This record gives sequence, C-alpha cells and structure tokens, in this order.
Amino acid sequence: MLTLTFPTLMTERLVLRGPEASDFAAVACFFADETRSSGFGGPLDRTEAWRWFASMIGHWALHGYGFWMADSKDGQTVGMVGIWYPEGWPEPELGWVMFENGEGSGYSFEAAEAIRMHAYKTLGFKTLSSNIFPGNIRSVALAERLGAVHERDYENVTHGTEMVYRHPAPVEMLP
Repeated sequence: MLTLTFPTLMTERLVLRGPEASDFAAVACFFADETRSSGFGGPLDRTEAWRWFASMIGHWALHGYGFWMADSKDGQTVGMVGIWYPEGWPEPELGWVMFENGEGSGYSFEAAEAIRMHAYKTLGFKTLSSNIFPGNIRSVALAERLGAVHERDYENVTHGTEMVYRHPAPVEMLP
C-alpha cells in the first residue's frame, strides 16, 4: 500500500488533516445532496462520489497539495477545504465546502485563510484564485471576505461558466 504524508494545519477551532478512507461516507452524503453539492459539481451518485474522493487523494500524490478534511476541535468532520488543480484548469484554485454540520459557523473562512497562508508561505504560491458558479452568493461572500475580487468569468472544462475570484498576492498579505 502507498503511504502518503499530509501536513496537518491547526486553526483556533479546526484541525485540517489529510483525507482518510473513513471520510468517504461524509463525502458521499455531501455529494448526494443536490442543493449542497451543486456548487461543487454535484450531485453525484455514490460511485461518482467515490471516484471524486479517490481523485482527491491522488491529487495529493501528484501535486503535493489538495483538499484537507476540516475537523472541529470536538472531532466532527465539518467539511473539505484546499487547493485543487486538475488537468485542464488554468491554475490552482482555493476551494471550500462545508458539510451540513459545519455550515454557518465561519469554519470555511478560518480554514481557507489558513490554507492560503500555507500555500504562500510553505508551498511558494504567488497567487491563488477561487472558481465560483454564478449565483453561489455564499461562496462569493466568503471569497470577498477573504479579500478576493472578481477578475473574470471563464469556461471551466468540466463545470461550464464560472467566476474567477483573485486572492490577494502574498506580498499584499505577508509581513
């Protein structure tokens, strides 16, 4: 069996850790919910959700970064937040999704901010964007709260039209 090592990031209220096989049930539940998963390429049936989950782990092996699972300090897995850069995309994306038990808590902001700083300080990224489906007002609000600005729209090879929100560059954020 291949062993991958994932960095663990800590925030005030979260532990951001690599995905584990036991996380699949929560991921499949998320993708089965049409309302929640629509901004993330869903809904997906269980087989498609498994393929997405396995590709998320493979993404770590190929790029050295990916989606972290977000656990609250009381041990509940509340979402997934990370950096995604599949074939055909113009650049790495900072993305987020909260499961039902993590919505409305500010966890997305906390996790995205920590992962963005990790990308800039540790991985050496010079920029990040977030791709958001038109009409996803909650993700737009989060991107803007993170300081990202709408840069342009583009045609995503798998999702159709998306809005690209550009995050502040490291020089604008790092001391």
